[in-house]
Amino acid sequence: MVVTHHEQISRRIKERYSLGDVYDLLGFLRAHGTLRFAALPTGLYPAASIDRKAAAASGYGNVWVRDNVYVALALETAGLSDAARTTVQRLAAFYQRYRKRFEAIVERRADPSLPMNRPQVRFDGLELAELPTPWAQAQNDALGYFLWLYCRLARTGRVQPDRELLALFALYFESIRYWEDEDSGHWEERRKIEASSIGAVVAGLRELRTTMSQGVVANPRFASTAITTALLDRLIDCGRSALAAILPSECVQPDPRKFRRYDAALLFLIYPLEVVDDPMAQQIVDDVLQHLQGDYGIRRYLGDSYWTADYKDKVPAGELTADVSEHQEERDALARPGEEAQWCIFDPIVSVIAGRRYLRTEDPADLDRQVHHLNRSVGQLTGRECPQGELLCPEAYYLERGRYVPNDHVPLLWTQANLRLALLAMKDSAAHA
Repeated sequence: MVVTHHEQISRRIKERYSLGDVYDLLGFLRAHGTLRFAALPTGLYPAASIDRKAAAASGYGNVWVRDNVYVALALETAGLSDAARTTVQRLAAFYQRYRKRFEAIVERRADPSLPMNRPQVRFDGLELAELPTPWAQAQNDALGYFLWLYCRLARTGRVQPDRELLALFALYFESIRYWEDEDSGHWEERRKIEASSIGAVVAGLRELRTTMSQGVVANPRFASTAITTALLDRLIDCGRSALAAILPSECVQPDPRKFRRYDAALLFLIYPLEVVDDPMAQQIVDDVLQHLQGDYGIRRYLGDSYWTADYKDKVPAGELTADVSEHQEERDALARPGEEAQWCIFDPIVSVIAGRRYLRTEDPADLDRQVHHLNRSVGQLTGRECPQGELLCPEAYYLERGRYVPNDHVPLLWTQANLRLALLAMKDSAAHA
């Protein structure tokens, strides 16, 4: 059974999708603005398309590098290459402007253990400027995502890469020893050694290695250090060895506050990053569906306290999205098992993974899973009672006085991007079938 929140969606989901069905659904969603990305004048995207007051209170009016990579990927996959290129170029322009962050850590002039010394992964997208507010900026996954997509577009000629910037990323990852570095990862929380972050960096370095083999990357102005394929191979091997020791867990550090067996961020190592083999991919998907899936979405991890039950009653309005990376146990104390928020960014990814597998195997079970999770994805679109509007993509559903409702971040562009990717994958499967 698939939970839906809007009667128009209930009438449109199918047990099997023909190509015409997919086009009809795409047309319906486009007509209602469900898939529209509202860009800033710079060509970057805020985390959520919410009003100015709400954006100021939550910080979701700022640009997150990770979210913008997913938006750009969805645009590129949909054939909107100009918009995707603009987004990636603006992200590159931000890092070019603040390259001193990389240089200071590479030259040992700044301590990477202090998150605010790291290259920022959340910034002012209007001014392409850093934010002064303390934040969990130690997020290797976000930097890995950027490097991954930047190199992909460079290899196809869609962007002209900054060779020194590419080299700086490699030197930075070497300097912090990313394969054993504690970072705040996808969820911007307590720092630990996370497989999902290591895998994102491996994906980025792998794309850089391929780009370099095509003669795109030159040595940086650090004359004493040459960026060679041997260096990149070594860095990639370090990451792969770390993944082999951690997966299928997210973190295996013995500290019980850090150890995590199940985390839905591991799905991204399958798609879009493609850094795990098929048996591991199946293990990760099975783990997520068995342990994290709920009726309304998929939990990030067990015990997640962000948007736990009655979150707005338990947390002051100004602290709903506060940085808790240094004192997460205070927020965790508010949560009870089984009351985690259920997120809407994951079902579309599970659908894409199943669809890509179906195109390889032609196994009807893979197509069934693809359709089921696409239906869950569109079923998560908001109903008429949602204050922000109907047929929008929420960040998550959370328990409010015993009832699951969308949280305040509607629409979340990361959810929109993933839904668009799932619909495009369904179109491929329907055409194949």
